[in-house]
Amino acid sequence: MTQEAHRPRTGRDAGPDPRPLWRQRDFGVFWTAQTLSVLGDSFALVALPLLVLEATGSIARMGLLTAVGGAAAVVAAVFAGAVVDRVDRRRLLIGCDLVRMVLYGVIPVVWLLGPQIWLLYVVLPLCEAVGMLFAVGYVTVVRGLVGTEQLTEANGRLNATAAAAGVLGPLGAGVVAAWSGPAAAVGVDAASFGVSAACMVLVRLRSRAADDTPGKRPGLWQDLRTGVSFLYGHPVLRALTVLLCAFSFLTLGLNDLVIYHLKHDLGHDDGTVGTVMAAGAVGTIAGALLVARVRRRLGFGRTWTGSVAVCGLAFAGLGWARDVPVVAVLSAAFLACVGMAGTCSMSLRQEVTPEPLLGRVTSAYWTLQYSAAPVGAAVLTWAAERHGTTPVALVAGAACVLIAVAALFTPIRRSGRT
Repeated sequence: MTQEAHRPRTGRDAGPDPRPLWRQRDFGVFWTAQTLSVLGDSFALVALPLLVLEATGSIARMGLLTAVGGAAAVVAAVFAGAVVDRVDRRRLLIGCDLVRMVLYGVIPVVWLLGPQIWLLYVVLPLCEAVGMLFAVGYVTVVRGLVGTEQLTEANGRLNATAAAAGVLGPLGAGVVAAWSGPAAAVGVDAASFGVSAACMVLVRLRSRAADDTPGKRPGLWQDLRTGVSFLYGHPVLRALTVLLCAFSFLTLGLNDLVIYHLKHDLGHDDGTVGTVMAAGAVGTIAGALLVARVRRRLGFGRTWTGSVAVCGLAFAGLGWARDVPVVAVLSAAFLACVGMAGTCSMSLRQEVTPEPLLGRVTSAYWTLQYSAAPVGAAVLTWAAERHGTTPVALVAGAACVLIAVAALFTPIRRSGRT
């Protein structure tokens, strides 16, 4: 049985609401909160690298910040599933938004006195760790909130509006940064988390089941081992975890690479950066709208491997592109396919994982997937600063294509229409 679900106004615990999603109040409010949270993340995605580049002019320093933040997320992912399964999930999501509001809000205040790069290396890791807790909590809440029958529809709506927020976030961050500086964009980011927390206050979730109480749970490390054991025992998830670890190693620093390419190699301003990032997010929307239809037609294996292969081709082309529209199109293609591959893998994991294990499996999956990504971001940006973006993008893109080829020799290929 699901741990959390829609709670009727009578206050009794019940199963998921059978009504259409658009008529479910709690899902609608949760949907709004998640969209605002993603909006804040997408603002930070552009504003923080711009702050580093503005103060230092170094892509290596940008990559180091990305790596530090990614490492904090990986560490948090180790324990996130166990924490999510032990606490009140609604309060956890509210608390995560409030903490990020305060932390990001400190940056524009301090920046009034002058750039303090060290502060970013403190704030971003903390926010990434808290964001990981939020992400795992969000995944576990959706299934309990709407039930398995409406899970695909709910994921599609959440992903589509999150992608729309991904359009507005980078575009807005670029505009605000161009007008008032990147620090002001971080301030808008902080405010978005405050509004998201206020929305989550209005969401009602069903109480935790009696057999899921903390007193009956094993230790934190046992929880992690439980999640890893499930992944290892499922042939498709096992192969996905290994291949996505390599994919994340190659691609976590892509955002920094694109920003550096636009500003350093091509000489454009912050507004152009925001526009290109917004165009890339449009690709994410397209991927979110197409993934269900493509998966039904081609099956999981072909959809996932094809998406990763196109990601590699787009990545390889980014370093060669000299016109902003071409960079924007390639970014959109990359993010569309990342979104399709990611939605496929997330949906498959939700479908095959027993409800009591969902938090721990999600935590283990993300821990392993992103374990090498921070190192990859540092290496990618370090290499780009010394050898240029063109050869680095070509090598990384070719490696992504090889990952898709490798998937053909794993159970992913045989997963058919699973």
